[in-house]
Amino acid sequence: MHADEVDIDEALVGRLVAAQFPQWAGLPLTKVRSAGTDNAMYRLGTDLTVRLPRIPGAAGDVEKESRWLPRLAPHLPLTVPVPLGQGVPGEGFPFPWAVYRWLDGDNLFDEPLAEQHEAAAVLGGFITALRRIDATDAPPSYRGGPVLTRDDEVRTAIRGLGADGAVDADAATAAWEGVLRLPQWEGAPVWLHGDLLPGNLLAREGRLSAVIDFGVAGVGDPACDMMAAWTLFSAGAREVFRESARVDDATWARGRGWALCFGLTAEYHYRVTNPVLASVARRAVAEALADLSTVV
Repeated sequence: MHADEVDIDEALVGRLVAAQFPQWAGLPLTKVRSAGTDNAMYRLGTDLTVRLPRIPGAAGDVEKESRWLPRLAPHLPLTVPVPLGQGVPGEGFPFPWAVYRWLDGDNLFDEPLAEQHEAAAVLGGFITALRRIDATDAPPSYRGGPVLTRDDEVRTAIRGLGADGAVDADAATAAWEGVLRLPQWEGAPVWLHGDLLPGNLLAREGRLSAVIDFGVAGVGDPACDMMAAWTLFSAGAREVFRESARVDDATWARGRGWALCFGLTAEYHYRVTNPVLASVARRAVAEALADLSTVV
C-alpha cells in the first residue's frame, strides 16, 4: 500500500519478542487480519498483541501511545489499548514497536452493530469525554488542523476518480469548495482521536466495546472526529451521534468536510490496494454528498 513499507512476517515478530521480551518467547503468534494501512498486528498467545509500524511515518506512534494511553484511559467510557512493553529496533526491523493487552471483539468491518442508535450515543459520549481531558503538553493531531490544507490532495483525487467514472467530479468539486468556505476552529486545541473509522472500533455481540489505534490522536480542532457520522452511521443514528458529541453547527459542518476529504482521497489512493478501506471511503463520499444536498 506504500512505497516505503518494510517487510514483516511471523518469523521476524517471533525473533523480536524472543530477544526483547523473553518472558513471552515461544507463545504462539497469529497474524491479525486488518484493513489498517500503517501497522501490522500479531496476536501473541491468548492475552497479548504485538503492533509494528509498517512505514516510517507511523514509527512515532509507539512512543505516543505508550506515553498517553495510560493517561487518557481513566477518563474514557470505552476500553482503549493497554501498552505493556515498548520494543526497540532490532533483528533487521528499523522501528520501535510495542506489546499490548489483547482486546476481545471484532472491528466494525467484520462485526455489524446490533443497534446503531445506541452505538451512536456511546461513541458521541466517548468523543465528548476525550475532548474534556486536559490538553496541556499534548501533541498536535495529524488531522487536528484545518481541512482546507488538504485542498491539493482532494482536487487530485476528484480528477482521478472523475476520470474513472467513480465520482461526479462537478458535484464533488462544488461540495468541496463549499467546505473551503466554512468558518474555521477558533477555540483552544482539544483532544481528538482523529481516526474513528470502522476498523478502529471494536464490538462484542454487536455492541460497541473499544476504540483502538491512537496513532493519529492528539489535540486540535475536534471536527475530524465527526467523520464517523458519515463513515459509519445511518441518517437517523447520525443525529443521535451529533447530540451526544455536543458540537456546534460549524464543527459539524467541518466534520462533514473531513468525511468528504477522507472519502475522496482514501478511495483514490486505496481503490486497488485496500478494497475494504476504499469501500468505507466510497460510503463517506456518498453520504456526505447526499447530506449536503439536503442543506439549504
